[in-house]
Amino acid sequence: MTDRSAVEELANRYSLAYDTADLDTLESVFTEDATFSMVIAGGDKISFGPRDAIMKLMGDSLSSQTDQRRHVNTNLIVEGTEGGVTRTKHYLTLMGTENGAITLLSAGLYSSEIVEDGGRLRFKTLHLDLDKAY
Repeated sequence: MTDRSAVEELANRYSLAYDTADLDTLESVFTEDATFSMVIAGGDKISFGPRDAIMKLMGDSLSSQTDQRRHVNTNLIVEGTEGGVTRTKHYLTLMGTENGAITLLSAGLYSSEIVEDGGRLRFKTLHLDLDKAY
């Protein structure tokens, strides 16, 4: 089984990199052939991949935001490892600060498949079910 603390660090590294617009670190948490997908409030699933397409999404999203985002990860469950793939789930609470006000933007559930790649853990798949649009 993959070390729980290493899995938690990967999730936190992803969130902190997004929140600080550190695109190099953000890129480093995904495998080259990764897929990122999401469902917003029960809508249709949208998917992005490989990593270059994920990074375009992240860069475009960051450039359109006027607030300071804070992704808070909680309730991490490491479901197990099979065939070199570790499956996890954890909650997201998404907040934004703008004009001195902090707002709860959304909440959701991340599901991931994590693999060792180049001596590091990276997301092979990352899926987000958001409770509402942000």
